[in-house]
Amino acid sequence: MTNQDSRATSEVWDPFGTLHRALWIGGGQWAGKSTVARLLAGRYSVTTYHYDYHDARGHDARRIARRVSLGEPATGPDLDKMWVHTTPEEMAAETLAGFAARFEWALDDLRALVSGHPIIAEGWGLRPELVAPVIDSPRRMVVMVPTPEFRQYQLRELPRAASLGHRVSDPARAQANRLARDRLVAEDAVRTARRLGIRVIEVDGSHDAAAIAEMVAEHFSPYLPQQSRDA
Repeated sequence: MTNQDSRATSEVWDPFGTLHRALWIGGGQWAGKSTVARLLAGRYSVTTYHYDYHDARGHDARRIARRVSLGEPATGPDLDKMWVHTTPEEMAAETLAGFAARFEWALDDLRALVSGHPIIAEGWGLRPELVAPVIDSPRRMVVMVPTPEFRQYQLRELPRAASLGHRVSDPARAQANRLARDRLVAEDAVRTARRLGIRVIEVDGSHDAAAIAEMVAEHFSPYLPQQSRDA
């Protein structure tokens, strides 16, 4: 991490020191980030922040206020326009552009979270370029992404992965667009993580969730409780 990165870290408002001590799991959709975080929570007694849960539920008021401030409809975009008539490349660019504002909302959540245990924040919106200015070492973050084969496995095994969850005129095309968007967003996370010296774990299905959790635990080992790691 450069001196400029270190200066940026000290400039991030962190009244309780939560952000600078947190551990971060970012990456692509359907890589098993939430499962790994839950396994680490059980084994190491860490406090887990699930970005996707808060982003989908707790941040609605902020999302609506942002739309209004930008002159957009408060109810959000037309679903057909968003999922059916937009190219995956356009969808990925829009998603990546929106992550910065959404990351600030996650930081607000984390600032108010005080725990006697390490805190792990996980979610696809925790982008390497956004987290890097907050952390004092690349060792505090890992990026998990699924291989194409494992992504297809997840689509077969996880109903929520195989369903868009919105009513649109062409569900098949919308789902194809969504999957292509997710792949592009994951590829961007990998490129950025490697540029910043942040570890990337490609999940291909050859290791189960417990084994992947052990890899992540080893990566985070300087920050996890010694007693729990030796147990």
